[in-house]
Amino acid sequence: MLSVNTNAGAMVALQNLTKTNAQMNEVQNRINTGLDVAGAKDDGGKFAIAQRMRAQVGGYGVVTDSLNRTGSVVDVALAAAEGISDLLIEMKAKALAASDVSLDSASRTALNEDFKAMRDQISKMVSTAEFNGTNLINNTVTSITALANADGSSTISIVDENLSLGGGIVTLTATASFATAGTADTLAGTISTSLNNLNLALARLGTASKSLDIHGEFVTKLSDALEVGIGNIVDADLAKESARLQSLQVKQQLGVQALSIANQNPQTILSFFQ
Repeated sequence: MLSVNTNAGAMVALQNLTKTNAQMNEVQNRINTGLDVAGAKDDGGKFAIAQRMRAQVGGYGVVTDSLNRTGSVVDVALAAAEGISDLLIEMKAKALAASDVSLDSASRTALNEDFKAMRDQISKMVSTAEFNGTNLINNTVTSITALANADGSSTISIVDENLSLGGGIVTLTATASFATAGTADTLAGTISTSLNNLNLALARLGTASKSLDIHGEFVTKLSDALEVGIGNIVDADLAKESARLQSLQVKQQLGVQALSIANQNPQTILSFFQ
């Protein structure tokens, strides 16, 4: 039926053109954002899964920061401990040289001055081996802790190693010196004990540093895997979207033409009255 009040063909053509335009907007949005699921409106289930995984990625970022910060504290302590070990080796050599009973007093005094200078340097190294306000070798903390997982339920603890003079590891006192061969010989024995203790502390610090590095690498791999998983869920296939866009552009042009043809149908009615 021909009617000037109702043009069914134009209505259908307009509906199809509107649908095509909506599909084009959807494809263009995917191309612009690179995402197949940019919001909950696109796919509520996938978006919820992706958001949960994004929260985990964010948590692992915090874990990485915590591991790096703790690792830096341990590495500073380790560097200081290695320096202290080198100094103790030199101090032992000075004490052994001074323990020679045939050595004259002037030479022994000179050796003692070197000995005391290195002794004081140990104290300085212990007090300055600090990172971000934390010192792991001067007995100011019991231990330090790094986050190990994204929800904070697991941690890695590193125990303090007190390398202060006169402490449990370096038994050499802060006032140690020698004026006689006998005293020098005693100090050489004390330093040997300190070196043995320090070697164990170095091993513990080295193991702690390595464990932090290994866990940091593991967390990075976990985070990367989650990123890939998120991409698999929400990323758009741009090659596919490009092909679809071209198809919709053609469809849009045809829709415009179809609407134009449908709008010409009422003009046929005029011929009936000529």
